[in-house]
Amino acid sequence: MHFLHLVQLYQPAPSGAARYFIEIGERLVREGHRVTVLATDAFDLEHFWRRGRRSIPEPVGEHNGVQIRRFPARRLPGPWLLYPIIRRLMVEASRAGRLSLPLLYRMAALTPRLPALERYLRESPELADVALVHSTNITLDFALVPVLRWAERRRVPHICTPFVHLGEPGNPQILRYYSMPHQIDMLRRSAAVITQTGLERRFLAQAGVPDQIMHTIGVGVNPEEVLGGDGERFRREHNISGPVVLTIGTAAFDKGTPHVVQAMQRLWAQGVGATWVQIGPLMEHFQQFYAGLPEADKNRTRLLGFVPDGTRRDALAAANVFVLPSRTDSFGIVFLEAWCYGVPVVGAAAGGVPEVITDGTNGLLVPFGDVAALAGAFGCLLHDGELARALGAAGRARVLRELTWEQKYAQVRAVYQAMVR
Repeated sequence: MHFLHLVQLYQPAPSGAARYFIEIGERLVREGHRVTVLATDAFDLEHFWRRGRRSIPEPVGEHNGVQIRRFPARRLPGPWLLYPIIRRLMVEASRAGRLSLPLLYRMAALTPRLPALERYLRESPELADVALVHSTNITLDFALVPVLRWAERRRVPHICTPFVHLGEPGNPQILRYYSMPHQIDMLRRSAAVITQTGLERRFLAQAGVPDQIMHTIGVGVNPEEVLGGDGERFRREHNISGPVVLTIGTAAFDKGTPHVVQAMQRLWAQGVGATWVQIGPLMEHFQQFYAGLPEADKNRTRLLGFVPDGTRRDALAAANVFVLPSRTDSFGIVFLEAWCYGVPVVGAAAGGVPEVITDGTNGLLVPFGDVAALAGAFGCLLHDGELARALGAAGRARVLRELTWEQKYAQVRAVYQAMVR
């Protein structure tokens, strides 16, 4: 069969959604199916609204048997602030409920736009035998709208994995950009919706998505691919002698990265000789925040940006504590990677993370933005080796028991089979 995947940022872009679809797509190919990924030319998220950001120039590619078609993002002329202004106006228009649907669908396609994708969907003979479409990232709706309409015209089943970011409990600041009426409408029009956690599923059901079309699956890891890192090599290469507090992910406010730095500053002031390591892209506002730090604090950090998989594994092997106190994670696959090494994890009590980390059992949860609580969690795990080992071991046991890709793919594949039938 021929399966069509829409993934706005795809390999080699360092995206959680990309890793999710890489696992599904490459396994389908190994089973003898054909998979085509529709992606943009963006390497990082900021490319969608800011010129000069890193992009992927090759329009056609292939990765482990998966065919890739990339389409350039076209922005409206004007300052980069135009994008957040339009998104904020869409949130305000959402107050009218379903009456705002026609307007929201039009505004979603203003900027960025993907005219080459729309042309490809209209004209390409490659798509004649597509049996199923699977899309993602409901907040990047500019790409979903044309693909959903194409699937409806062709009467091809459409599955969406929306990766809804629930944000902090009781605070709609993040969630409102993932639950506008047209976004909920797109999910209602889908043949199936795959959610990451029960929290996400319950929210969508309350928002009007039929529960009978939803499937709560989540994500997994391949322990044999994650393991094999050399912690001592990492320490030598980066001149680190003491404990390592590791973060993997985009350095941004919503990911809690500035709060991690501020928590580390408290520990450094208490004489704790730990080094903070950051792997992943740096958003501009974080770079500005980091530039204002004292040189002594910068010397206690290692900002590595994008790194090869081998370096990532070495960093995990070197870590004493893994932290990602984000309010914009639907699941948090990096927690599973840390658990593969038996590393204790710290997350925020926000998004879907409370269904991944059980506080006090396999990790620690703190309120988003609570620097004092973060510092306390780091300090506790760095000083109490027995607790750190117990939490890491419990996390590793959970991964092996229920969070491998072999297990998760079987669940996704069952949804595919049901939709094709």
